[in-house]
Amino acid sequence: MDFALSNEQRDWQMTARKFADEEIRPISLARDAIPTARETFDWEIVKKGSKLGFRTLAVPKEYGGHGTDFVTQALVMAELARADSAMSKTFSQNWKWSHLISHACSDEQKARFLKPFVADDTFLLGKGISEPGAGSDNRLPPEDDPKSGLKLRAERKGDDWILNGEKCFIANAPVGKLFFIDARTDPSAPLRQGTTMFLVPRDTPGFRIGKVFNKSGWRFYQNGEMIFENARVPQANVVGQVNGAVRKAGGGGEDTTGGDIFGDLELCANALGICDDACQVAMRHARTVKQGGRYLFEQQIVQLHINKMYMLTEALRSFVLRVAWEHDKKIRSCNAGLAMNFSTDVVQQVTELYMDVRGVEGCSMDHHADKLARDAIIWSHLAGDSVQRMKVARRLS
Repeated sequence: MDFALSNEQRDWQMTARKFADEEIRPISLARDAIPTARETFDWEIVKKGSKLGFRTLAVPKEYGGHGTDFVTQALVMAELARADSAMSKTFSQNWKWSHLISHACSDEQKARFLKPFVADDTFLLGKGISEPGAGSDNRLPPEDDPKSGLKLRAERKGDDWILNGEKCFIANAPVGKLFFIDARTDPSAPLRQGTTMFLVPRDTPGFRIGKVFNKSGWRFYQNGEMIFENARVPQANVVGQVNGAVRKAGGGGEDTTGGDIFGDLELCANALGICDDACQVAMRHARTVKQGGRYLFEQQIVQLHINKMYMLTEALRSFVLRVAWEHDKKIRSCNAGLAMNFSTDVVQQVTELYMDVRGVEGCSMDHHADKLARDAIIWSHLAGDSVQRMKVARRLS
């Protein structure tokens, strides 16, 4: 297994690092401090990043994208997250669903949706899964209970499907232009056998965005409600087979969940960026700030904290690159899910240690340390909750 980077991979990494340092970091804390959820977003940073290729990084070259490999995507994601995790996530969500378009959509759908996506610097993608009464049970539903999981309904009317219901906490909902939507098309069947996926443009009649959620972490990243009131979606926008939406790669057919293809890697690579940032700033703080006439780094407890921060971060880096390499080699393993779970433990331990290095200042006063800790806690329900860990454990058996 060779992790030596190619010139192209290194170029993308350096481009992302420069953009993170010069464009993202200068605005990160100010955007985080804005009290109103909708106003934390900044289209200018999206447009600037898009022009450098950060929005279309995963679109195949034949459709006008950059067609980069998974190692490149992991490197770029970590570099962007080193300056702001939420801004990195705003870009990488488009890679996640670009992968899904490439793997699960028909040639006609690819041509119809990828062309405008590539051409428009403000075209963002999203996927509607979670609902007010259906969260983790969408990830690990009872195999024989048709009442569990999502409730949004889709009924066939001629050449159209009529969607009714709600989604909530959906990434890019307030700012996206195209969404994958999972809906129940056979309410008498369990989730895995009764769900269909639809491509739903923002201007679909009967579809609107509701509340935008004001979160404690990932402030820049937009999450909102989706409301469907007799929303009319054409049959041509059905992805794959009717009642065939929930599929995992390796189990027959392509992955339509976003997890095996990219989602697990996305979370652990983003966490790596946060850890890199915390390590760098903690070391700088310890070597430049004095307490009792001595630099903080001269204290043994500070040395032990920083040692653990770097140790955990480098372990996560190895795991991230291993998973990205396996994806590029089309090796199917459980490592992506394990790395995702591991990233939860690492990012929260590293950011907590960073706050300890800063002492009282880090715990109650320093905006940067506080922001990293608030962003890191998100991994508890995205990558490391009990449902996610049990789901990954079942892949091992």
